[in-house]
Amino acid sequence: MIIREEKTITVRSQVKEQLHHKILIVGGGTAGLTVAAQLRRKGVEDVGVLEPSDKHYYQAAWTLVGAGAYRPEATVRPEEHQIPQGIRWIQDAAEEIDPIKQVVRTREGREVGYDFLVVAAGIQLDWHKIEGLEETLGQNGVSSNYRFDLAPKTWAFMQQLKGGVALFSAPSTPVKCGGAPQKIMYLTADYARRRGFARGLEVVFGSAGTTIFAVPEIKAVLDRVIERYGIDTRFHHELVAVDGHKKEATFELTANHPKVKAAPEAPKPRITIPFDFLHVVPPQSAPDFIKQSPLADPSTPLGWVEVNKHTLQHARFPNVFSLGDASSLPTSKTGAAVRKQAPVLVENLLSVMKGQEPSRQYDGYTSCPLVTAYGKMFLAEFLYDNKWHPTLPINTQKERYDMWLLKKHGLPFMYWNLMLKGQA
Repeated sequence: MIIREEKTITVRSQVKEQLHHKILIVGGGTAGLTVAAQLRRKGVEDVGVLEPSDKHYYQAAWTLVGAGAYRPEATVRPEEHQIPQGIRWIQDAAEEIDPIKQVVRTREGREVGYDFLVVAAGIQLDWHKIEGLEETLGQNGVSSNYRFDLAPKTWAFMQQLKGGVALFSAPSTPVKCGGAPQKIMYLTADYARRRGFARGLEVVFGSAGTTIFAVPEIKAVLDRVIERYGIDTRFHHELVAVDGHKKEATFELTANHPKVKAAPEAPKPRITIPFDFLHVVPPQSAPDFIKQSPLADPSTPLGWVEVNKHTLQHARFPNVFSLGDASSLPTSKTGAAVRKQAPVLVENLLSVMKGQEPSRQYDGYTSCPLVTAYGKMFLAEFLYDNKWHPTLPINTQKERYDMWLLKKHGLPFMYWNLMLKGQA
């Protein structure tokens, strides 16, 4: 049943253009374009994609860019070349979603109406939540592979290392590609080993998490990698401030830290760690326009689109679906997850359009290609509830060169030529 408001909509004076699509997809990234391509392959007409950027990025390769193993320009292509034929690209940014009136208002003053909505707006990087970070990003040895322009800086700073402290952070919020905060850490440690200064380099992982990986079978592999490199892991550590000039990072101990548990009423202790190189992963959340909409999950301030974790249909608005990083799906936010979510969403959306109940189920599958050295990778695959779920006929708990080739060559080919075309 579609929720509508029967009243006549009063057009605001600032509205420059009114559009309408049977299906409107908010977001032209991995999730949005994969859904758009699959809808077109099923012959669905009147689909619009609302996306402001004129560039499309293969972000999964930015870890390799940050390690000098991939060309940055190979990770970006024109957005217009990725829009499926027959899909209307509305090059504009969503600023407000009104699911009662079934309209999305945009930055440039448009109102785009819809019968059915797919929210695939990605994730927001909240750099501003770490004091002093924005002023020093890309300078003073501080970088992040979470931005296209900064990944090459990571490589430049890595090459300047001759010893000292290489510090890596991971926030308490969900992040896109949950393995990325640690992959660049392993590559840096391996780089130091290959260049002969590993003994003079202290590698520190300041993570707000409670463990290196929540899936026991995957954790067992990573524990061996950490031991091999001699990495100092400091869990329950949330990065809250960076002083680039002093080259100091300040962490606050989280509620799960033993010291905080012992004195829960006291202010949370803070610890300052000096660094020579700092790779930051910022806290992340749903885009603000989603947070401020009725679509947001009221149980969390992070604002994810509240959907049924199996059908991907919104919990309160049955003509709304969501997938990928913006959704409340309790699994790791990866392109591999989107690849499994998209066909479920498309099939269920088509069922709802016919007046039927959604019946296709998503089991939470996701995977993370965990690069552990130059030339080594293993594939972490799991379902909801952190259930290990290997799908390949090989030992995926072993670091392998063929998996490195998959990461560097196979997955980018699949992404550009199959996934975005609705064929994978």
